[in-house]
Amino acid sequence: MESLSYKKLWQDIKSHRLYFLGLPLTFVVAAFIALCKPNFYTCTVKLAPELSGTKPGGSLAGLASSFGVNLGGASATSDALQPMLYPDLMNSAAFMSSLFSIPVTFEVEDSVYMTTNYYDYLENYQRAPWWSTARAAVFKSIASLFSDKEEEKDTTVNPFHLTKEQAAIVEALQKNVVCDVDKKTFVITIDVVDQDAVVAATLADSVQTRLQKFITDYRTRKARIDLEYNRKLLVEAEERYDKARRDYSLYSDANRKTLFENKHVERLKLETKLQIESHAYSQVAAQVQLAEAKVQEETPAFTLLQPPTVPVKKTGPKRAIFCLVWLFLATIGITLYIFHKSGDLPLLLSLFSGDDDDPSATPGTPSLILNDSEYILVPKSSLKTPENERSGEEA
Repeated sequence: MESLSYKKLWQDIKSHRLYFLGLPLTFVVAAFIALCKPNFYTCTVKLAPELSGTKPGGSLAGLASSFGVNLGGASATSDALQPMLYPDLMNSAAFMSSLFSIPVTFEVEDSVYMTTNYYDYLENYQRAPWWSTARAAVFKSIASLFSDKEEEKDTTVNPFHLTKEQAAIVEALQKNVVCDVDKKTFVITIDVVDQDAVVAATLADSVQTRLQKFITDYRTRKARIDLEYNRKLLVEAEERYDKARRDYSLYSDANRKTLFENKHVERLKLETKLQIESHAYSQVAAQVQLAEAKVQEETPAFTLLQPPTVPVKKTGPKRAIFCLVWLFLATIGITLYIFHKSGDLPLLLSLFSGDDDDPSATPGTPSLILNDSEYILVPKSSLKTPENERSGEEA
C-alpha cells in the first residue's frame, strides 16, 4: 500500500533552505514593482436629483423599492432621460471630450505648481511605471520606422472624429471617471481617480457641474423653447400696439375739431384697433410670465449629499497587500517544487484526483489512518473494504 505521512512532508519542507532564499527575493521584487507604481487618489461626489412625476403603483411600488425592486421601470418618471442612463451619458465621447478644456493646477515639484488644461495634463504630466514608459518608447520607435514623415498634431477636438491620441485620452477618462446610480434611491455617485489629489477634486467638481447643467438643459428644453416663442410673440405684439397707438394719436390730433361723420367713424375704427392690440399685448405678456414660471418649475433641484473635497489619503496602490499576495504565491510555488524534488508530488496529487480504475473510489477524498502515532494519507482505493476485496476476487 502506497502511503504518504504528514511527518515526511514536514521533514521535506524543513530540509530545504529554498524558503530563506526565495521569499526574501520575492519580497524585494514585489516591493520594487509596487514602489514603481504611482499613487492615485479618489474623490467621490454624491447628489440626489429631483424626479418629476410619481412612481406608478402607489404604496406597492414604494414597498417594492425598499427591497431594491423597481416596479415602475422606465416609466417611473415622465422624463425620457432616466437617472439610470446617466452613466451611459457620462461615458459618451462627447461628454468626455468636453472635459479636455478644464483648467487644472497640480504640483510639479516641491512647492512648484503649474496650471494647464486637463488634456495637456493627461498627455504630458502623468507618471507611469518604467515598464510602461519603455514599452511606449519601443512601440513609438517601431512605428517611426514605417512612417515617412511626422504627422502634425491636431489640437481641435471633434467628438465625431477623434484622433488616436484623443481617443486614448477618452478611454483613460472612461476608466478614471465612473458614475453609478442607485436603483432604489436614484442617488448619483461620481468617482474620479487621479494621481494628484487636487486634480481629482477639481475634475469631480467639474463633472458634477456639467452633469447638472446637461440634466437642467434637458429638463427645461421644451419650456425654454416655449419661452423664446412667447417672447418673440411679445415683441411682435408690442410693435403692433405701438403702431396702433401712434396711428390713433396722429389721427385724433389731426381731426380733433372736425364735424364730418366719416372722420368720426375712422377714429372709432382706430380706437377699436388700439384696444384689440392692447388686449393682445396684455395676453402675450401674461403668457411670457407663465412661460418663465414654467422654466423655473421644470428646473430640477439637486441635493448635494457629499460635495467634492480634496482627498487626504491615497486610494492605492495597496503595496502591502500586493507584497503579501506575491509572498503567498511564492510559498505555494516553492512548496510544490520541494514536493516534486522529493517525489511526493505525484502521490499527493493522486490522493486528490482519485482512482479512475476503482468505481468505489471517490475523487478528492483521501483517507486518514493512524499508524505508529502519526497520520498517514492513503488513497481510498488502497484500503481493505468489502467493495475492494470483491473487485479483487473478480479480477
